[in-house]
Amino acid sequence: MIRAAYVSTYLPKKCGLATYTHHLRQAVKSAKLWRGLDPVVVVTDPKEAGDSNDPALWPLMRDQQEAYSQMTRKLNDSDVSIVSLQHEFGIFGGDAGSYILDFVRELNKPLITTFHTVFENPREPYRSIQEEIAARSDRIIVMNRKAIAYLRNSFSVPEDKIAFIPHGTPVPNPELRERYRDQLEWTNRKVIMTFGLLSRGKGIELILEILPEVVKDFPEVLYAIVGQTHPEVKKSEGEAYREHLQQLIRQKNLEKNVVMIDRYIEEEDLIKQITACDLYITPYPGMEQITSGTLAYAVGLGRPVLSTPYSYAQDLLGEYGQLLIPFDDWQNWSRQIKMLLSDRSVLKQWERRMERIGKLMHWPLVGKKHALLFARTVQLTHEKNRTGGKQVVSISG
Repeated sequence: MIRAAYVSTYLPKKCGLATYTHHLRQAVKSAKLWRGLDPVVVVTDPKEAGDSNDPALWPLMRDQQEAYSQMTRKLNDSDVSIVSLQHEFGIFGGDAGSYILDFVRELNKPLITTFHTVFENPREPYRSIQEEIAARSDRIIVMNRKAIAYLRNSFSVPEDKIAFIPHGTPVPNPELRERYRDQLEWTNRKVIMTFGLLSRGKGIELILEILPEVVKDFPEVLYAIVGQTHPEVKKSEGEAYREHLQQLIRQKNLEKNVVMIDRYIEEEDLIKQITACDLYITPYPGMEQITSGTLAYAVGLGRPVLSTPYSYAQDLLGEYGQLLIPFDDWQNWSRQIKMLLSDRSVLKQWERRMERIGKLMHWPLVGKKHALLFARTVQLTHEKNRTGGKQVVSISG
């Protein structure tokens, strides 16, 4: 019987990694058909301590270096079979999250690390941290096929040590689409949507600049900018960026065509909004983003999408290059949006194409892939310990 421990942020923390780990844990549990509790080592700030009385949630104080070694000893002494480390540099303590090295150096359980960020050309202090984690991991999971080459070229990680498993997404429920549109008062609108923590790196200005041209042809268009201001942005500049966007909306007379939903969006509401929109866009100017949970959700839920050609979008949508538009190509953005909104049959075609990609990303299948990889890794680790030999295992997909 396999018992996995996850190392990550976790609910009720309001962050994408916490939500991802929650769904992964649930999906793996369902795939194993086992009711036992898999613990979560929850990276915790002092102000968050005590948020949960769940005995399966083991708090790890983020900024206490000794806590990382203590947690490793607790896991080593437990009946946990394998550890799933969900790695993002910003969630762990120390410079660039270096405290996690104390954890992996002392761990004597099989370790599978999911890298949520991988750089094509890593620099210090990130480079040496990721290199050591990769070396100490029994297997590595990435959600972007491009990351396989990045890890191989930067750290000489063997390809057979790396598994590509897509970012998990909810299973769509398209028959509820019209109900959701009615609830959101979007029934008579052509809705373009962007979701995420608001910051200057999201490319929102691009869409506001071209939107007046779209409105000329489609007065009923509505651009929904969904999400709170990023907490780090709010700390440094308050709501200056949101106010800048609001001023731009007024200058371009777009008050009737833009809605900014400034609140934390629970997952249930996010699924409703994505399902209800006509076109989902990620106009990010930066090209290195290796994963995007929001774009994954849109494709997983079968919505037509347009995006700038950043790394994750290229990997996910590469066979449909017409959906990838350079950030500074305003004319093409305007033309493609108008083309998609003008013909319902064209949108339907793109819905079917996105559904074909998205069916490989739904949590039940993603959970099965993780559960299989966990079980094989545990089995081969036991065999290696018995024989002293070296074993590798691969997973398709």
